[in-house]
Amino acid sequence: MNTKIEKLKDTQKKANELFDIIEKENIIRPNISERQLSLEIYEIAKERLDIKKYWHKKIVRTGINTIFPYDENPNTLIIKDDDILWIDFGPIFENYEADFGRTYVLGNNVDKLNLKFAVENAWYAAKEYYLSKSSITGKELFNFLEEFAFKNGYLFGNNIAGHLIDEFSHYKIHKSIPENYICNENLTDLKSSLDNLPRFWILEVHFITKNKEYGSFFEQLLL
Repeated sequence: MNTKIEKLKDTQKKANELFDIIEKENIIRPNISERQLSLEIYEIAKERLDIKKYWHKKIVRTGINTIFPYDENPNTLIIKDDDILWIDFGPIFENYEADFGRTYVLGNNVDKLNLKFAVENAWYAAKEYYLSKSSITGKELFNFLEEFAFKNGYLFGNNIAGHLIDEFSHYKIHKSIPENYICNENLTDLKSSLDNLPRFWILEVHFITKNKEYGSFFEQLLL
């Protein structure tokens, strides 16, 4: 029988397949709304991958909306030529949660592309930093990403850099406390269990420009 981590990996693989379809079929395009793109992605997930349930709201954010973290609900915008946008979906597959986010740049704006690549590089650098430690607190990993953003000329765009993932619903399994987020207030070892429950992490990186004009986002399972 698969272990829980293998189930979570399988669910992330399914989410990755969805994003591969999004990229290959060029459904990300100008002159449609964020809401329309979200609905099109939902239909693809349902029809081709049999994904029908999500554990969090489905997010497509473009332009100025890319600076807002998850908890915000900005007005829907139309995707424009040469825009930057990010997509964050949390599908459920065989009752396990995934959380997957990627940034896309329409056109060849160098500053936007640089931000996209900086966020991706930051995610992998943080993963390497996490794996290099025998123990590491949520505060340490959060501070690593904040410093990475600052050194590269950006701001970190949220007050967390990740959270738990589990069987649906992880909110019922784990308490909603700082110790279960990658944040400045979490002084516990991310690699330890809490309340005798193992913790599996989503690492999320959100950078925004210092003038708060636009942002970029990247997240997936931290292994």
